Amino acid sequence: MNDFLRNLTTTQQIGALFVAMFGLLSLVTLYAFFQTLREASGTGVQDQAEHEAHQQEWRRFWSLLKTSWFMATVFWVGWALGDTVATVLFAIVAFFALREFITLSPTRRGDHRSLVLAFFVVLPLQFILVGTRKFDLFTVFIPVYVFLALPVASALANDPERFLERNAKLQWGIMVCVYGMSHVPALLLLDFPGYEGKGAFLVFFLVVVVQAGVIAQHLLGRRFPHKPVAPQVSQSFQWLSWASGVAVGGVAGVMLSFITPFKPGQALGMALLACLAGSLGHLVMKALKRDRGITSWGMQGQSVTGAGGLLDRVDALCFAAPVFFHSVRWYFGL
Repeated sequence: MNDFLRNLTTTQQIGALFVAMFGLLSLVTLYAFFQTLREASGTGVQDQAEHEAHQQEWRRFWSLLKTSWFMATVFWVGWALGDTVATVLFAIVAFFALREFITLSPTRRGDHRSLVLAFFVVLPLQFILVGTRKFDLFTVFIPVYVFLALPVASALANDPERFLERNAKLQWGIMVCVYGMSHVPALLLLDFPGYEGKGAFLVFFLVVVVQAGVIAQHLLGRRFPHKPVAPQVSQSFQWLSWASGVAVGGVAGVMLSFITPFKPGQALGMALLACLAGSLGHLVMKALKRDRGITSWGMQGQSVTGAGGLLDRVDALCFAAPVFFHSVRWYFGL
């Protein structure tokens, strides 16, 4: 079966993936929609409480579905419009994600120079390096040069109050929203011998395994609740559901190995790495939200950027993409 799928033409593989992904998403969305329409089985207080708990659980799942639709749509739009447009598209996503992060992080007048550098110098340069395939430089540009330059700009603003905290927040936002996101279009441009022009499949592979792991972890955690590992951060993060979610992502990776240059065993290893990074990164972003006193980057369902909680939708991908990209480059010597 795997050999048969590998022998399909690129167009046939793309068509099969399109039908399978959007068909599955449509079926699951319809099922979730009808679940939200269920009425309480009785009029008692306990019946109403159980109904409200059921509705709340499906609303959370509905949020995960919207994330899946968003990521799937971004992938297909990027693939259809070509590598250059896809890189610009992900740069725009990174811009709004960073803006969402910074808006909910207190800043001072002395941070204005650093913010201008972050949004209008660092972000464009990072994605230009990606688009021109300067992989060695784009890998160290933010962790080395930007991390040294931004504190200098802040120091020259002559505002030492909470200097370390302010710079740490800005650097952390750039690292997650810009550095992490920039590795997604980098996968499009990665040159595999004998795999030219199929980089979009690597992005598809990454998005599907990470999202499959996150959704499986959520559903299993709700269906078979156990003691949460970090209850002050997340009530839904439990070791059993987490390990099961990672395993589901790994299985999804093996099933998708036919669209990648990986053998099934290699696909399993890469999928497990991506799911580990994505799920733990999702937990880290929950901790940041608790620190800010919010439950979602999109406050009450509407983000401060107007993008509908964009960072909630891409946080796992921002952590998984760098780990996946550099693991692939290192393992295959690219």
